[in-house]
Amino acid sequence: MKNIISLCFVVLLCALHTFAQTPTPTPATTADGSGRTPLGTKTSAPPSAEPPASDAEPSTVKPTTPYVRKDAPVVIPRFENAPVIDGQLNDEVWRTAALFGNFLQTDPGDNVAPTHPTELMMGYDAKNLYLAFRIKQDRDTVRATMARRDNIFNDDYVLVHLDTFNDQRQAYLLFFSPLGIQADGTFTEGTGEDYSLDIVMESKGVLTEDGFTIEVAVPFKSLRYEAGKDKRWGLHINRRVKYKNNEYNSWMPTNRSASGWLNQAGQITGLGGIETTRQLEINPSITLSESGRRTRYTFDNDPAGRYVNDPLKGEFGTTAKFSLTPAITLDFAYNPDFAQVEADAPVTTANQRFPIFFPEKRPFFLERIDIFRSGLDVVNTRAIIDPDVAVKLTGRRGRNTFGLLYASDNAPGNYSKDERQGLFECQLARRTDPTVECGIERFIDKNAHIAILRVKRDIGSQHNLGLFATTYHFIERHNNTAGFDGRFRIDPKTVTEFQVLATTSRSNFYDPDLDRTVYRTGNGFGYRANLERADRNLYMNFLAIGRTRDYRAEVGFTQRYDSNDLSSNIKYETDRDQKKTVIYKRVQNVTNITYDWRGRSQYQVTATSGMVALQRQTYVQVSFQAGYERVFEHEFGAKRSATRPGAFFGPDPERSSPFKTVQWFAETTPNKQFFTYVFVDYTWGIMDYDLGNGPDFPRASRAALLYPDNGLDPGPGNQLFIDSSLRYQPTTAFQTQLNYNKRRLVRHDTGLVAFDDSIFSSRSTYQFSRNTFARLRLDYSTLSKYFRPQLVVGWTPNPGTALYLGYNDDVSYNGYNPFTGRFEPGFQGNGRTFFIKASYLFRKSF
Repeated sequence: MKNIISLCFVVLLCALHTFAQTPTPTPATTADGSGRTPLGTKTSAPPSAEPPASDAEPSTVKPTTPYVRKDAPVVIPRFENAPVIDGQLNDEVWRTAALFGNFLQTDPGDNVAPTHPTELMMGYDAKNLYLAFRIKQDRDTVRATMARRDNIFNDDYVLVHLDTFNDQRQAYLLFFSPLGIQADGTFTEGTGEDYSLDIVMESKGVLTEDGFTIEVAVPFKSLRYEAGKDKRWGLHINRRVKYKNNEYNSWMPTNRSASGWLNQAGQITGLGGIETTRQLEINPSITLSESGRRTRYTFDNDPAGRYVNDPLKGEFGTTAKFSLTPAITLDFAYNPDFAQVEADAPVTTANQRFPIFFPEKRPFFLERIDIFRSGLDVVNTRAIIDPDVAVKLTGRRGRNTFGLLYASDNAPGNYSKDERQGLFECQLARRTDPTVECGIERFIDKNAHIAILRVKRDIGSQHNLGLFATTYHFIERHNNTAGFDGRFRIDPKTVTEFQVLATTSRSNFYDPDLDRTVYRTGNGFGYRANLERADRNLYMNFLAIGRTRDYRAEVGFTQRYDSNDLSSNIKYETDRDQKKTVIYKRVQNVTNITYDWRGRSQYQVTATSGMVALQRQTYVQVSFQAGYERVFEHEFGAKRSATRPGAFFGPDPERSSPFKTVQWFAETTPNKQFFTYVFVDYTWGIMDYDLGNGPDFPRASRAALLYPDNGLDPGPGNQLFIDSSLRYQPTTAFQTQLNYNKRRLVRHDTGLVAFDDSIFSSRSTYQFSRNTFARLRLDYSTLSKYFRPQLVVGWTPNPGTALYLGYNDDVSYNGYNPFTGRFEPGFQGNGRTFFIKASYLFRKSF
């Protein structure tokens, strides 16, 4: 079996290499004789270190009309013939396009003349919206690499915001590098940018002697929109010039004294006669994998366990998308392949009281995830771990935006092979002793049922109200939430938001008075209120957020219960001038006060920082903090009584400590090849919770030194925290990045190191072409002793169609046996997986 897998791996690597070396094809003549490359066909630039300049620049076509006006809706002309998307701009049809020009520099400058001119041509036909960019810039200063899709932000790029409902609330983001490599996403007022969206479109860019040109065809069937001759779309056109202090140019002027972005957009109209179709997309996938793992079950009862290789496993799944209207989409997934091609970044878990948030990466849930997001994090789709079936309906109807999601998740009842073996042995023992209880027997192979409802209604042009409802049901774990939220623009500079949520649960709650879990009903309440004022130089934000003791949102993400947090963020920034050594300066104060629902203080901090922005995208910041933390034993375990000690050692049921912090931050991008970032934090008096941090760093408190089983004894210490990154790109095709993260805490009372963790991570990518890549990632933690390499080779011609070959490994170095806790010298395997994943996107219009 190993030989067969190895052979498959070699064959597929050769196939990918062939894809990468295939010359860029000449556009084939289509059935209609137009010679146009069919939409969805990706033409790759050759994988040379520096793409050659085009010799077609003298023959580029320019509209005969003057630049369009910015103070009135722009009528987009309809093309009689479709242009060839080759980046050359030599099709005669571009002469009839709407021509956008007279761009302004909006950052660092304030609506001043840009360093280089920018032009955009736009037209449409029944099926596509066409864009053509003509960029003037010294060729030696253009930053253009052979990057992957959605990974172009270290290059120069152009950007279009399309507010296809003209509601000034959300817009599509369409990015293109100088080589025409795409990135896409959405922008939502009050939330920001979200790059989870993947739009099927066609683009090609060409470097010229004096800049670059890009051509784009965006199928209307890839968008959600309202169209018609009299309908209007909001439009922003922007350009990023990396070498010039990250200069940002905009077609529309930007008023820094006004809050909001889409309310400052221009408008286009005249998009009549668009072919309205119902789009069906079917995206089947198959994953073949062979895994190895450690198991505690051996033939000779060795307590150290053994390493076993599982048989080859095949997983088939499919997702489907059907556009009921241009604005409403139904998504369906059956046994979807949610294997992550890229693992989560490693983080230090030492001395962590609260859960750590990891972002969603799975395509099915990322589609229109913005609809379900809110300030209280009521929906966190990573709570849906491994669904068998999932259905989602999202869209917009008039002033109403809505989302409905259902999933049947088998993860809560999907136990490991070792756990199932333990259940089998328990059931055998019960034959001789009927009183034996097998803990997981009631839960095994049972599914959780999850549903989410989201509705939001626009009020006027700048306000909205919405409601949330979620439900989660599993054995002994039932939860329902419901609430309202809203966003209101008080004036051009001021925005306020609110959210209130009620929860009810029938579940197991830990009771510190009884020191055990109790299956009961718990009702909770959560709230969030935010006031934001943005002016030209002064920014202010005030936030209040809280959750009661029994608040639970099983489909969401919550770090802390029984807590209220009041915070302010006040920032002053000088006017920007990119001609000066110091482009701008910033001073900022952030203050937080946290207390429980009985009014007892939990945490306070005030942080004041100053930052200067220098030439070559260089930023330096210094910050000083002063604060106070207080913890109670019922947050960690039992509450003391006359007959029972509490979770904390000694006579005091609480601990507190003031702290002070100095922080230093620097970031620079001096040229095309290098980027570096360093953040250093040193805190005097930070709280060590005395949780213990593995065999190398057992509990370091005085109580633990007296007797290891004594109660917890949290106390202050000094902590060093370092976070740093270095990125190097020697060629347009190869990039490598090294990250280093360190946390070390030393207790005041004993002088012992509570923990010391250094995490080393490297990520290297070679882009053979715009569609084919190889990536190697290495992670190592000195605390966990885990070394985790991951190698992935991929071919991704367009969203939904992909082929991946990968190998993940999990090895401990000088670590400890997971079953016996004994030291194991050298390298020891914990688990590995070799996988082949393939998917193909079928699209059909009706």
